[in-house]
Amino acid sequence: MFFKPKGGNSTETDEALMTRFKASGDLEVLGRLYGKYLHLVYGVCLKYLGDREAAQDATMQIFEKLIVEIPKREIQNFKPWLHVTTKNHCLMQLRKVKAWNMQMEKAVKEERYVMENAGELHLNDEEILEHNLEVLRQCIENLKDEQKACVSMFYLQEKCYQEISDCLSVDLKKVKSYIQNGKRNLKICMENHGSQA
Repeated sequence: MFFKPKGGNSTETDEALMTRFKASGDLEVLGRLYGKYLHLVYGVCLKYLGDREAAQDATMQIFEKLIVEIPKREIQNFKPWLHVTTKNHCLMQLRKVKAWNMQMEKAVKEERYVMENAGELHLNDEEILEHNLEVLRQCIENLKDEQKACVSMFYLQEKCYQEISDCLSVDLKKVKSYIQNGKRNLKICMENHGSQA
């Protein structure tokens, strides 16, 4: 499995592990707690996101979220709380993808491609418009979530690198890399699938 928490006293209760983590901030302790439910979390992510790589990414993101959330909360029963947290995280990811797709559809109809040097759409030719829109949708689905989010914020919401970095809690260099790689991948994909100007 992509996430292997170190072993420990498996007889410790969830409550004991949470208490120890809150007191120490020891990630190994949190790893033991999370490790008990890792397959549950991954299974829920896979069910909602429908993609193994996306589910793995989400499983790691949820672990990172627990580092922040557990010390702030009084959690009575960890397992159901974790299930709800996982479900909500996945639904939020799906909403981001849906919002992205809506933005991109609007951008295409307004002749605003996200890649550089794209040809203008002939709005009088509905067939070409629909073809390009479908190709773009397919290519968007091939982008990683980080690239989708960064490219969308940069080109469609006109946010600067620093704003994107703050919004997504991602290092500035990574934001630049995601935008550069996402733009390149989208352009290559569009060209390979025969977008028309």
